[in-house]
Amino acid sequence: MNEVRVATFAGPGQQAVIRAVPRPAIPPRAALFRVAACGVCGTDLHILAGHWPKPLPWPFTLGHEVTGVITEIGPELAEDYMGNRLVPGAKVMIPPLMPCGRCYYCVHYPKHANKCLTPVYYGRYLGFEKPPHLWGGFAEMEYVDLDMLPGTKIYRLPDDMPLWLGTLAEPLTSCLRAFRRAAESGGFSAGDTVVIQGSGPIGVLAVVAAREMGAGRVIVVGAPEEPRLALCRRFGAEATLDITHHAPGAARIGAVREIVGGFGADLVMDCSGHPSAGPEGIEMLRDGGTYVEMGQFTDAGAIETSWHRICTKDISVLGSWAFTADDIWSGIKMLDRARERYPFREMQSWFPFTEAGIAEAIDAARAMRCVKATIVPDDALAA
Repeated sequence: MNEVRVATFAGPGQQAVIRAVPRPAIPPRAALFRVAACGVCGTDLHILAGHWPKPLPWPFTLGHEVTGVITEIGPELAEDYMGNRLVPGAKVMIPPLMPCGRCYYCVHYPKHANKCLTPVYYGRYLGFEKPPHLWGGFAEMEYVDLDMLPGTKIYRLPDDMPLWLGTLAEPLTSCLRAFRRAAESGGFSAGDTVVIQGSGPIGVLAVVAAREMGAGRVIVVGAPEEPRLALCRRFGAEATLDITHHAPGAARIGAVREIVGGFGADLVMDCSGHPSAGPEGIEMLRDGGTYVEMGQFTDAGAIETSWHRICTKDISVLGSWAFTADDIWSGIKMLDRARERYPFREMQSWFPFTEAGIAEAIDAARAMRCVKATIVPDDALAA
């Protein structure tokens, strides 16, 4: 096969166009893997809505929650980032944020290497006309070259992990890191009551991370009831609040506080990205509690918090964005350890790798008709 099909987008608001591109030759420190599945992330939706805060090199291929199987590998690429052997047939995932390991932040602040000054992030989607083309997961194959982009990280997945499940490793890691940062700052302990704002994929996976890290109670605030809030309860949320039944502001805050009881939640985490989440979430907290912001990083809207309330309530406000290279392996291990305890497969709605299938997946994710839309070029491989 001398060509590979990839889906490219010409710009915000555009539909995917599937094209055949040349199959690249594999240099010594590069690999080509067949894509099994790729989740549609909220970041993809923001990019297609024109919310990304920096210029992007249109046209390019979206998709970063991607897993697959190595088909070709160069002779000098023998191990993944964790030292696991890489061979043809190995199951792998590649995260979107890959710190360079050499800049000031990577060297001096490794726990904050997600703020790397020269990361391999969406910059790896170099555009359709720039070979070797295969830079996003909405494709039949994806290409990695450690000489072209030295910050690239590859992670080998457990041999018995289904590849559809592996697509959740990156978003779960973001949740895991947020709770870890809260714990390290003294803002989260075993037995704490947690309120999660948002019932999308990150909200569901935040339930998993909270429970696996010892939360005593987990309450989810979001919408719609089907399929999202119902699935949150199946994942272990003690209670859910449908925001469509409660007006923003005092009514919604009061309803959550009634569920939580006492003085309020110990920790509130925003996974929604909605501008109203900050002011509401802070009022759902007990005095001295911790608010964790995960959802605000694009130009979709700014948090409209009354900042004097942060002072008078004596609370901690913690921003948590993405992850470091070392966090990913922790996320993979947690996903592997917990996979029998949660109905992860019920999170995903599969869509075919066709122009119509990609459009339907994006529409379903945007309209919240599913929890996690996943584009699957190879059903048998993904399973």
